[in-house]
Amino acid sequence: MNRPVDARLDRARYYERIGEHKLTPLWELMSALVPESPRPACVPHLWRYRDIRSPLLESGTLITAREAVRRVLILENPGLPGSSAITQSLYAGLQLILPGEVAPSHRHTQTALRLIVEGEGAYTAVDGERVTMHAGDFILTPSWTWHDHGNPGDEPVVWLDGLDIPLVRFFDCGFAENYPAETQPVTRPEGDALARFGANLLPVDFKPTHGASPVFAYPFARSQEALVRLAAGGPPDACHGYKMQFVNPTTGGPAMPTMGAWIQRLPQGFAGARCRNTDGTVVHVIEGHGSVEIGTARFVFVPKDTFVIPSWQPWRLAADEDVYLFSYSDRPVQEALRIWREERLA
Repeated sequence: MNRPVDARLDRARYYERIGEHKLTPLWELMSALVPESPRPACVPHLWRYRDIRSPLLESGTLITAREAVRRVLILENPGLPGSSAITQSLYAGLQLILPGEVAPSHRHTQTALRLIVEGEGAYTAVDGERVTMHAGDFILTPSWTWHDHGNPGDEPVVWLDGLDIPLVRFFDCGFAENYPAETQPVTRPEGDALARFGANLLPVDFKPTHGASPVFAYPFARSQEALVRLAAGGPPDACHGYKMQFVNPTTGGPAMPTMGAWIQRLPQGFAGARCRNTDGTVVHVIEGHGSVEIGTARFVFVPKDTFVIPSWQPWRLAADEDVYLFSYSDRPVQEALRIWREERLA
């Protein structure tokens, strides 16, 4: 009669004994370690730029870009408090640089991307080449490349930072190094990388130095034009509208080894089908008004808002007018490991 109770007591005593040897029974944890489907702690959320802009500008009165090294407000997922993460593997933040400021040069193991949100005239320098920032431009900083930012213009400039910080932290392989001077020497004219690698051609003596795209700046004007031309060629995808991936022209693969990045256009009146995928995705609204349903949540978005879609959560997009979205995720890593999955839902 008492055997089930005795069995539980026997097991509890057994677990206590083996715990002294730093052992844990798999059978008690199997469903959590190997679930039937993803159970992300990350939750859907939308950051409204109109709510963030004022405290972001206020930070410029409290600390300089030089003091902060990078003056950023982190977009931390409500389901991942204290993690400095927007998804389990990705980081996001909004960076501010004021007129006359320089964010000093450094390099790190983590790969970074920038999507320019507001303002013009600032620059990013990557391994000796500067690029002037314009709203909607996509700029990447490959792992272990020197980079600094400056604003010789007359208005504040804000951009979205995306990094693989949580992923690098998971592997315990984060390193950083400061450049001996505040800015690195400019050794190539602006536009050099785009001229060398942005026309489906490669210099005859090209040899890759890292796994990321040598085109480190993708102007929004060119991306927008490509999407408009794509739309003229046929109907939109039922889930994604017109969507294109930023690629490394030397390989045809993703622009960065650890983070994929996309640009998409939703035509006015678009009502997308439901879809889900295993890569938790950060989405930034460049232009246009619309809405997104993620699981049971629904968010109305406007330009400059940012939202996150957790892994395997059903989502659906809708556009009140022409909408342009930028997004990034860890899909390249998942595809390399052969674990990425997408499903289109009825």
